[in-house]
Amino acid sequence: MENDSTFVAPEGVYSVTEEHKPTVSVGQHTVNAVPILYPTRLSAVTVRYPTNKSVNSPVFTQLLGGNREKESKRDKDKDKVPSKAEDGLSISSSEDPDDASPDVSTAPGPENVKTSPMVGHDMPNNIFSHTPAGKKKGTARPKHNMRTTSSTFITRLQNADNLHRNLQSKQGETTFLFYNAAKSFIWTEAGTKAKDTFARIHFSAHPTCHDVNLATVCPERIDVIIGFNTGDLLWFDPMSSRYGRLNKQGRICSSPCTAVRWVPDSPNLFLVSHANGTILVYDKEREDGAFVPQEPGAPSGSAPASPVEGTASGSSMGEWDPLDSIFVTMPPWHPVTAGGVISGGGKQDKDKTAKNPVSHWKVSRKSIVDFVFSPDAKFVAAISEDGCLRVIDTIAEQLVDCYASYFGALSCVAWSPDGRFIVTGGQDDLVTILSPWEQRVIARCQGHSSFVSALAFDDIRCDGRTYRFGSVGEDNKLILWDFSSGALHRPKVHVSHQQRLSMTSSLSLALRRRGESTLFLSPNGAEPMPRYHPAPSRNEVAVVQPVLVKHIGADMLTDIMFMSRGILTASRTGHIKLWIRPLVVKPRHLRHQSAYRRDSWVDVAA
Repeated sequence: MENDSTFVAPEGVYSVTEEHKPTVSVGQHTVNAVPILYPTRLSAVTVRYPTNKSVNSPVFTQLLGGNREKESKRDKDKDKVPSKAEDGLSISSSEDPDDASPDVSTAPGPENVKTSPMVGHDMPNNIFSHTPAGKKKGTARPKHNMRTTSSTFITRLQNADNLHRNLQSKQGETTFLFYNAAKSFIWTEAGTKAKDTFARIHFSAHPTCHDVNLATVCPERIDVIIGFNTGDLLWFDPMSSRYGRLNKQGRICSSPCTAVRWVPDSPNLFLVSHANGTILVYDKEREDGAFVPQEPGAPSGSAPASPVEGTASGSSMGEWDPLDSIFVTMPPWHPVTAGGVISGGGKQDKDKTAKNPVSHWKVSRKSIVDFVFSPDAKFVAAISEDGCLRVIDTIAEQLVDCYASYFGALSCVAWSPDGRFIVTGGQDDLVTILSPWEQRVIARCQGHSSFVSALAFDDIRCDGRTYRFGSVGEDNKLILWDFSSGALHRPKVHVSHQQRLSMTSSLSLALRRRGESTLFLSPNGAEPMPRYHPAPSRNEVAVVQPVLVKHIGADMLTDIMFMSRGILTASRTGHIKLWIRPLVVKPRHLRHQSAYRRDSWVDVAA
């Protein structure tokens, strides 16, 4: 029987086993007392702790002798010596936006992949393959200590009692959960009955988005980027309570952050989208530069900052058309415009010193709502309030395709684990399934009665032939969808046949160059195939019906995430629920999936 805490899916019964509620007192106020202006967003990561830790109990201490305890203390004291800076006592917490020193400090870290899978994409000088000269050895960590900071941007930090001891005692796999609620950012553990959070950070601004870097995660560190409605960015390591600020006080872009994503397999680079229709590339180890982007249509060099070069990908002349290209402003330190940071004399050119932003993309004249990387990390699917889904080649910094929604703005997007499909949801109450390989809409999903808030694929139930994804909306519905790739490739009505090339084909991407207005020519060589694809009518695409519709509470749902153990849902006020799966299901597509998975955050062994 279904109730508020259970629902029945085709594979069995899901039930709520864990809840996180936002009603936590802050002085004389509560989190719920702060106006909820931005929806709650979820992110999580699984950390593997060593399992061969020795048991230190009083009984074992007596049996092994008192000297063992003394030696243990000496070892701990030795371990503390290299990390003296981590105390925060000798580190300035100055928040002067004109501070010339970057907010990083070098500390040991995991062995990370230093180049993205996108490197070598036929672009010798690109933003993802360039490494600044003189890079310090080791892995950088945020410089400022959150526990001792005098910053007015961080108004309060609440850490759990014995947090460090609790983390040191963990063994095996532990899943950490991060989410925002009002002006707070919360760090807690998923899958436990403990009600206390590890940390709750209160800010003077509203956190709007965040992301965890899967490339640098280890028991000693977790790199989290948090975006705010002021445009500020905070690089945060919860393990050490350290942070660094980027785009301080909106120095580079003062428009609210709408989404942030780490570049897969990169320890430093991440992308941020803003409400002014831009996407910026940042390096967490660089300081903010004096940068003003060139506006589309303005003559080159008209920006009041350092000399910049504005180039419009896919548009060689005339007014910029956001449906046909993105407008790229390359700072002086951009790998393409700089031609390398080091000059012929071996010294660094002051005008080309690597700073932020790494690159600036003007994507739309309206707000960018969200974006996601493709599984191979070579493309970005970005959605906007103008109702368009744009597929961008991140290496060439060019627009590949632009798909229009059926009606209204788009609000959420997800890419399938194998990269074959993109799903979007929006104000038309529809979930749309697109095939970037075939450059067309292949199905629409009908089931929501209001705006769709969030989408996510269930990696465990995707095998390359059948796919499962979930959606939540402002109608308080959690809907599960199943579709078969074979069935969806049969449109309802016959359309004129055209040869369609796969996105993985070198022809479909290598032939696109800046200044061209088409992706490639049709087989007869006469008709160009444009980037912009209008929405097909209802009669031209298949319709997918939901396999489950569940009404959850009275609070508006804002996010959904799949894990190996269940489904996480979040409401607008920060009420998190974990719906446990009916049984353990092993993933069927492991041979096809890539190393990077945006929606799956629990490692599953084959």
